[in-house]
Amino acid sequence: MNDLSLHIIDIIQNSLSAGARLIKLTVNENIKEDLLTIEIEDNGKGMTAQQVMSLEDPFFTSRTTRRVGMGIPLFKQSALQSGGDLIVLSEPGVGTKVTATFKHSHIDRPPLGDLANSFILMVSANPERDFYFSYIYNGTEYHFDSVEVKEVLEGLPVNEPSVIRMLTGMVDENIKEIKEEN
Repeated sequence: MNDLSLHIIDIIQNSLSAGARLIKLTVNENIKEDLLTIEIEDNGKGMTAQQVMSLEDPFFTSRTTRRVGMGIPLFKQSALQSGGDLIVLSEPGVGTKVTATFKHSHIDRPPLGDLANSFILMVSANPERDFYFSYIYNGTEYHFDSVEVKEVLEGLPVNEPSVIRMLTGMVDENIKEIKEEN
């Protein structure tokens, strides 16, 4: 995958397939500590310890629509080649948390990509699910809560094209502002 936002989409798709009703994405760029952390947490069906151990095997997948599961192995490879790691914590009936870390300045770290577009794509494609996004840049935070957004929209669907454009622009602008301030 060319950028990290595509890995994020893949992991969120896994969360959706696992029946998650709430998905939390946190992206933390800490330039001072030269660390990038991406965390995706859900309240899906979770996995057993054995399933978690099998995630690094590309021929293991719990999906019935395909026979291979390259998402976690490729995401982990990107993290490792960038001086970081990937950890999956999961509990059946509770949910799963995937945490990937990267040395921010590492030459082999893939770019973040279009976070705003990737995230809003997931929100708009799954309007019945709840999403929470935290973007942190050197300690300054921006938060997006789909529950709050749906209330403000007063019944206007989040998958309406004009709403998708507006939300993508809003998230993108907030990320840019935080980076410019720091």
